[in-house]
Amino acid sequence: MGSMLFSTPTLGDDDLRVIAEVDELRQRLSIYLHEPKRWNGQLRRNLKARAVRGSNSIEGYDVSLDDALALMEDEEPLDADRRTSLEIVGYRNALTYIQQLADDVDFILDESLLRSLHFMMLGHDLAKSPGRYRRGQIFVHDDEQNRQVYEGPQPEDVPLLMQELVTTLHSPADACPVFVRAAMAHLNVVMIHPFRDGNGRMARALQTLVLAREKILAPEFSSIEEWLGRNTQAYYAVLADVGAGSWRPDRDSKPWLRLSLAAHHMQAQTVLRRVDDTSRMWTELESIVSGMNLPERSVYALYPAAIGLKVRRPVYERDADIELGTANRDLRMMVRADLLAPLGETRGRYYVGTPKLRQIRQRVIGERRNLVNPYANS
Repeated sequence: MGSMLFSTPTLGDDDLRVIAEVDELRQRLSIYLHEPKRWNGQLRRNLKARAVRGSNSIEGYDVSLDDALALMEDEEPLDADRRTSLEIVGYRNALTYIQQLADDVDFILDESLLRSLHFMMLGHDLAKSPGRYRRGQIFVHDDEQNRQVYEGPQPEDVPLLMQELVTTLHSPADACPVFVRAAMAHLNVVMIHPFRDGNGRMARALQTLVLAREKILAPEFSSIEEWLGRNTQAYYAVLADVGAGSWRPDRDSKPWLRLSLAAHHMQAQTVLRRVDDTSRMWTELESIVSGMNLPERSVYALYPAAIGLKVRRPVYERDADIELGTANRDLRMMVRADLLAPLGETRGRYYVGTPKLRQIRQRVIGERRNLVNPYANS
């Protein structure tokens, strides 16, 4: 019997070129990551928060980067409501587990793992049957246009389709480029729509997992969820084009594959640019701290403030590995140096960068190179 899933399209010369360029960008990132840098931890945390935030924003759960970072650290968010916070934390837990699985020698990709990841995401709402395949028909509704845009396959077909999907992911790694295999796994989960809710997030998480297992950098560096979150309309438009309203796996998946490969390319460019920004800013901040006789560890608070984030004392305390009293004393010194400004009451106090501090980032980003769409001339 032939495949019941969307099949991998034939790769053209442009596709192979883009894959080669993504791989080259990945190699450049890998070199950075193998060099121990003091700013590496903050960069990783920011990227993970952006991925979690991006994937949830596609589903309408919007939070600020500050609140996403707070929820990464089990801190109380400043603005996000409880429902949104639970959605963010659920996805954070699933992505954290994917990080743990990336180099697990006993790893087994099976349906139980996928269902467990789904439960991690939605276990806070049992009404959505987290971790269980749907038992009824499912429709995707466009609330803005008030119309049905997609109907998934029959519920009795879901288990067999998911079994086949897992089988395809056990194929030899050299049979198909990993970026393509990951993208097709994403597409098939979205189209099968195996769960009552959370199918988009599950598909994006599976794409990240496939890449992580192939050692395509750490999940936070290989995920395209931030890019998809920023380009939601293009993401939905291509899925609507490929899906054509109902389960039709005979449809051409090439438009989806190209969107996914372009997302990898542009996200890799973004991360490389962010690595360069972080390195340059950290060096400049170290120079400022030294010149003002502030503790060298102050950069752990000044860097996030310089890029526009809110600094909380408990997070600075952990990042700098210092005691409560030392953290408070450091922060007071940074305020007196006109680098940080305190806001809020004592219990909910946080610090923001002053105009003097934030000018550093403006200088750095003013020298950035523009991102390039790899299919722009195709």
